[in-house]
Amino acid sequence: MTGNPHLAARLESAGLTQADLADRLNRRIGALTGQPGKLTDRHVRNWLTGKTRWPQRRQRVVLEEEFGMTAEELGFVPPAGRERALPEDPVRRRSFTTATASLTAAALLPATPSNGSTRVGMSDADRLARNFADLVQDDHEGRTGIRLETRALAHAQHALDLQAVGQASTRVRHRLYYLAAAFTGTALWAAVEAQEPQRAQKHLNKAMTLAGMAGSSEMQMRLWGHASLLALQQRRMHDALAAAEAGRRAHVCRSDAFYRSLASARLAGILSAMGEKTAALRTLDHAEKTYDRADMGEQRPAWMSFYDRAELNGLAALVMGRIGRHDEAEARLHRTLALLRPDFHRNRAYYTIHLALAQLAQGEGDQAVNTALPLLSRGSATPLVGRSQSLLHQFDRHLRKLAPGTGFVIEWQDRLAEGEKEL
Repeated sequence: MTGNPHLAARLESAGLTQADLADRLNRRIGALTGQPGKLTDRHVRNWLTGKTRWPQRRQRVVLEEEFGMTAEELGFVPPAGRERALPEDPVRRRSFTTATASLTAAALLPATPSNGSTRVGMSDADRLARNFADLVQDDHEGRTGIRLETRALAHAQHALDLQAVGQASTRVRHRLYYLAAAFTGTALWAAVEAQEPQRAQKHLNKAMTLAGMAGSSEMQMRLWGHASLLALQQRRMHDALAAAEAGRRAHVCRSDAFYRSLASARLAGILSAMGEKTAALRTLDHAEKTYDRADMGEQRPAWMSFYDRAELNGLAALVMGRIGRHDEAEARLHRTLALLRPDFHRNRAYYTIHLALAQLAQGEGDQAVNTALPLLSRGSATPLVGRSQSLLHQFDRHLRKLAPGTGFVIEWQDRLAEGEKEL
């Protein structure tokens, strides 16, 4: 599944949710046929993810009416040999691609001067870079999933479209390839977070190619970190280790202690998952010492903004938990949550579940339930999906095994059952 960034961009531009679009299309179907439509947000989600690449004829008709453009212009792909679109004016097609991919006015193509030529400059790349920083912030605040993934892909396509519209210096072209890699890397991260390995692998392959074209060791280091986690999720342990080691070998890690610290902390996590206790602790110690030597005043890209003392403690806690030092993991997680920035809602939920698991591993079921219960609240800042949801179910299984039938377990199960729809 490759996703449909064009439809996602139209939804974004119109300010519609998936359920909103389904309702509007159902009304159009009712007006067309006399019978209300039966589309749900699941149908829209399948269109956005690419699971459904060519909707049924009636659905295409109302989609085209809703947005005032053809199904192909909305990013749908007809089956080979069937219902092919009429040839399009390439200028019109390019303009549409630009408008849908940009998502915001700040990322529109540069105007064409009176002499007919188009110059793409660093200011165009800078506007895209600001959009990238906004997407990174959305991720921190927990606005992940399909919406983040498709927005990131649309921005990546726009960065590539800019390469085709006019003249640009080599420096600008490298910057645009870097941004295309950065946006695709964010789509990769969103797919990893959602535990969608097939989509994640496709994004990884494309992002690595773009990072290579940009000549960016820093972006390659970021992508190796995501590749390592993807392999870990699939229990491809040797691939996870090789990716983490490749990340630490990146040139940027030799020139900047801050990157080297992050790469080492990630490698320690993989080593601990493989049962390599001594190597994991040695690598973690190196990560912490290197962090202390890093220049915190140096300007770094937006995607590195998550890495601070709180995150280092969180990564260290994961290592401690995997090697069986659950008391040390708990202590580290308390430090993480105390230091974590208030707007980092996704990480707060993720590390809170790990804290509950660490307490549970020490036999403190009642305390673990008290830690985890706020995550089930309707007022929780971040809905639990993907990795966090899997961890919550893991917590539930371990809790029921530890203290079946106890009052706090019954309370937990009741609250979990109530919150399942929200999750």
